[in-house]
Amino acid sequence: MSPTSTLHIGLMSGTSMDGVDGVLADFAGGAITSLAAAFVPFPAPLRAELMELQLRGDNEIEREALAANALAASYAVCVAELLHAAPGPVRAVAVHGQTIRHRPDLGYTRQTNNPALLAELSGIDVIADFRTRDIAAGGQGAPLVPAFHQAMFGVPGHTRVLVNIGGIANLTVLHPDGSVSGFDTGPGNVMLDGWIGRHLGAEYDEDGRWAASGTVVPGLLEMLLDEPFFRAPPPKSTGRDLFHAQWLDTRLAQWGTLVPADVQATLTMLTAVTIARAIAANTAMPETVYVCGGGAYNGTLMRDIAVALGGKTNVESTALLGVAPNRMEALAFAWLGYRFTERASGNLPAVTGAKGPRILGALYPA
Repeated sequence: MSPTSTLHIGLMSGTSMDGVDGVLADFAGGAITSLAAAFVPFPAPLRAELMELQLRGDNEIEREALAANALAASYAVCVAELLHAAPGPVRAVAVHGQTIRHRPDLGYTRQTNNPALLAELSGIDVIADFRTRDIAAGGQGAPLVPAFHQAMFGVPGHTRVLVNIGGIANLTVLHPDGSVSGFDTGPGNVMLDGWIGRHLGAEYDEDGRWAASGTVVPGLLEMLLDEPFFRAPPPKSTGRDLFHAQWLDTRLAQWGTLVPADVQATLTMLTAVTIARAIAANTAMPETVYVCGGGAYNGTLMRDIAVALGGKTNVESTALLGVAPNRMEALAFAWLGYRFTERASGNLPAVTGAKGPRILGALYPA
């Protein structure tokens, strides 16, 4: 570790499992500055294996270990790209890993990764395994991004509402008194990606165009909204352990034949309505809601959120706050790595439900 360097790299591969987002950040003087970004798509076999590892199967231990090695290789490619933009030595790489199980109710979460291999491949100290310390302290281990949102966007005396829409959507409310509300609201893109993959063979619904070609089915929407998770109070977090193809198929089985595009439209509105209800339950209706993650690039979803909020709230990209939507989570993990190197806490107990602030992560020296 270069103890005088303020440069950190953050790597994030989320629930959508399309690849790894990386950000090079500088924390000089306590500021948070994004210097460069990179995206490395997962090779098709790796993505397929990571998807398979979401479910129980044969020979899981060996398959996960091999997938972790391949994952570390993709991370190393992303690090190498970012190093071209580094004005000096990088102090550490902070890497989230790929979630394949998330069961805080059973006391564990599993982000597959091989940070030791990444340290070998990159020649830089690696900080990984951010969620388990919070779970050990009785928390959900998620979401962790609200702590970063507070550091980056908190303004005393003002309310700010941010929504991160990856595979799963999560909410951050920065209250005027400095307190923070945050939790997973439910599916973000995970159901949308799965449904369009099944019917059109696409990885995602670009700009929500397929959803826009369909019509929301009100009765189906109400059935989907009856999921108990949506009514559960925070702290709460979720993932593919709950929201997966079987979850949807069980509910669709109660209907007759549906037009696939109508189902996509309904799933898009499901994401929008659950986000809107979460906002309404946790703050007065804000003037603007800022959206990051892949969902910010889905025009239909952004419009649906505005409709679900009553049409009086602006729904905008976090680019207006100075951070591109596709950089937010990787930048958050760069910040969590920085917090680790400073031996400072990275969680918000009010958000995750942990017993108190904890230093998150584990170090793998180069």
